[in-house]
Amino acid sequence: MGYENLQVERKDGVAVVTVSRPKKLNALNTKTIDEIDAIFTALASDDEVRGVVVTGAGEKAFVAGADIEELAGLDAESGRALSERGHRVFDRIEWLGKPVVAAINGFALGGGCELALACHVRLASENASLGTPEVKLGLMCGYGGTQRLPRLVGRGAALEILLTGGRVGAEEALRLGLVNRVVPLEQLLPEAEALVREMIANGPLALRATLEAVHGGLDRPLAEAQEGEAQLFGELCASSDAGEGTSAFLEKRAPRFRGR
Repeated sequence: MGYENLQVERKDGVAVVTVSRPKKLNALNTKTIDEIDAIFTALASDDEVRGVVVTGAGEKAFVAGADIEELAGLDAESGRALSERGHRVFDRIEWLGKPVVAAINGFALGGGCELALACHVRLASENASLGTPEVKLGLMCGYGGTQRLPRLVGRGAALEILLTGGRVGAEEALRLGLVNRVVPLEQLLPEAEALVREMIANGPLALRATLEAVHGGLDRPLAEAQEGEAQLFGELCASSDAGEGTSAFLEKRAPRFRGR
């Protein structure tokens, strides 16, 4: 399938998804959201792809935000529908069941910040700048930012970002835990790909179960979340991959996981 606003490259088990609207600093319009939905739907069932990198075209922006021209004409009904659509698409990323790493190359503002938050791990270039400036337009985050940001950096830090609409530089984002690493721009994509490859060298069922345990357990009481963890652990113990992994360790060889 061809995409108008995305570039997709698959190589050796990793898909690199690049948002590409350089004249608009890769801003998210309806077409782009639809294409992100389509590619992640496809990646979910693509057994050849075991991990994903998300980035933006060029050196200035990951995704600079939503397309303001589209936002300007919304009313209560269409605004809610747009927000709910964004939730579904970004939830699809978060619940992909395969590692997704955001390579933040420049501005990640508004919907772009929310896209990065939906990814599992975030790497930022030294020139990266993150924020949620929607309040400056008389709006608020609509793609999950008010929920994912506090869960990531804590309520106080999140509210400062959300209520001021200010930008957070790469080093401050690292200090807050908003990003995992800061690297020079020219090393960003290679390091993001290397990180995904390190992850996907592990058992695919184990990766999926770990992601499910983390995302499914964060909002549940500890005892209930641990019950879910135990269920997933038990299921993995019965898998061929677990047998292969433990045998490989004891035999001092590399495991050959098959995802079953």
